[in-house]
Amino acid sequence: MRLFFATILTLVFVTTGFSQPDPDSLRQVMNSNRPYDQQINAAIKLVESYQLKNFDSTIIEGDKALRLARKNTDSIAVAQLKRHIGVANYFSGKYDVAAKYLQEAIAILEKDKKNRSKLAPVYNDLAKLYRKTRDLDKALENYSNANAIYRSLNDTSGIAMILNESGVVYEYKYDYKEAVNRYTMSMHLAEKAGDSLSVSYSLSNIAGVYVIEKKYDLAEINLLRCLRIREILKDSFSMALAYSDLGVAMNAKGDYKKAIDYLTMSNRLAEKMRYPELQSNNYNELSAVSQKQGDFQKAFEYFNKRTALRDSLFNLEKTKEIQRLNSQYETARKEQQIQSQQSRIRMQNYLMAGIGVLVILGMLLAFSYYKRYRLKQESQLQAEILKQQELKARAILEAEENERQRIAKDLHDGVGQMMSAAKMNLSAIESELAFTDPKQKENFEKAISLVDESCKEVRTVSHIMMPNALLRNSLGNAIHEFVNKLSNKTMQVHVYTEGLDEKLDSNVETVLYRVIQECVHNAMKHAHASNLDISLIRDKDGISGTVEDNGKGFDPTDKEKFEGIGLKNIITRIEYLRGTVDFDSAPGRGTVIAMHVPLP
Repeated sequence: MRLFFATILTLVFVTTGFSQPDPDSLRQVMNSNRPYDQQINAAIKLVESYQLKNFDSTIIEGDKALRLARKNTDSIAVAQLKRHIGVANYFSGKYDVAAKYLQEAIAILEKDKKNRSKLAPVYNDLAKLYRKTRDLDKALENYSNANAIYRSLNDTSGIAMILNESGVVYEYKYDYKEAVNRYTMSMHLAEKAGDSLSVSYSLSNIAGVYVIEKKYDLAEINLLRCLRIREILKDSFSMALAYSDLGVAMNAKGDYKKAIDYLTMSNRLAEKMRYPELQSNNYNELSAVSQKQGDFQKAFEYFNKRTALRDSLFNLEKTKEIQRLNSQYETARKEQQIQSQQSRIRMQNYLMAGIGVLVILGMLLAFSYYKRYRLKQESQLQAEILKQQELKARAILEAEENERQRIAKDLHDGVGQMMSAAKMNLSAIESELAFTDPKQKENFEKAISLVDESCKEVRTVSHIMMPNALLRNSLGNAIHEFVNKLSNKTMQVHVYTEGLDEKLDSNVETVLYRVIQECVHNAMKHAHASNLDISLIRDKDGISGTVEDNGKGFDPTDKEKFEGIGLKNIITRIEYLRGTVDFDSAPGRGTVIAMHVPLP
């Protein structure tokens, strides 16, 4: 799991350490009656003068320059400007807009064999966007395209850059050896080429691996060297990333004063550049530091700032449209299901219809109560943070489990027994009735089948809600027992656990058990998967797990859908354990959930 957030986001531009022309003078040339070549060159330089400094200005001036280039049918200038605008939108949190501009730039430059040097950086930018969205195969594909161009041009700096950037992908794949190998090769090539900025990025990435390996002193040495290089270059954007990385490293080391100082300096620079994603990461880290220091009020303030920034990052028009269309689809689907149920019920006699309605209403009420209960618990967790009492969180979890078990018992012993009795009575009535019409007998058997399926559903829900297995077994055995109780012939579930034979902290076991339950529930009810692979491994650093299904997948940028299928609940639980969780999914290709939880 990659720890250095800021470095991950770095999109590399072709920049120089020389002073930039005055923006006002460039704007005058752009708006003058001078020849087009002079106007467009001034326009591109103006956009570049704002790059990695002010993303809003980059977008505004880039749009003006685009109109000039299009008016003069200058496709190469259009591609260059689309790249700059795409990257600026990326750092502003508008990922879908960024992808659109970068792909359009690539489409233009691929047609022009004379400008291969301009195409490679755009492939690199798009690769990092895919890396950000965890589409690692597409990321490596675009890195490979960029690398092939750089090699054909004998561009040592470009090759070094790709080695450095692609190393991050291997970190995501937990292949730290390959990642460090690429970072080191990149640094040597960059040193030979005299590319000090690329050297600094290699140092930062190597430091990130040192943090993972808990070699904090080595990490700090590399990051301070990285920072000195960027200070010499007077690159405020890269300096902001270095300060953020130092803050993460010092927090992990336990030097909280240094961590706060570095993170605060990073946020000052990020705010000037209007870089909300970096600010959000820094606030998240500051909140964690404050919690460790026992300053829960400050931790809550930082948490609120981080939440506000994260919400703004996903406030996109495209996302809203996707949400609207998805809402329409879900409404139509539910209406169709209701109509189908009503049609089946009308085919039954009055008694059977009454029993069917009772069963359905009972299930709906049970699920409704459970959902209200879950939302209430989430609200209580937020309240506990506000009250600055971490110890109460444990009590909340225990109360949650008690309440879940009570509800499960009521479902199993109350509703479940009632429906079982109804099934037995119907079976007895069947033997006494003389059906004159085969259709009547068929309808009667369908009613019995409906009650039987409802009984099974109630038992499944009660098993999901009652983790008695944790009282009897270790976490690994409890998960195996839970999966075996599902008895779902429509989905094959494979479970692999390692190092979980001994009992762990009850909080850790309960939370991880609930997370696995939520993942299985999503795969069954929402993803409609036919295969599910669960892996949970304990090592010296904690517990790492993956849950992979072959279901219908989803769009991670669709915030309403994301929260609606329980993934927000998974994130909240893992973060409570100070762990991390990542989602890799897309419509039509399943979902992979990767998590890591440190042990107390």
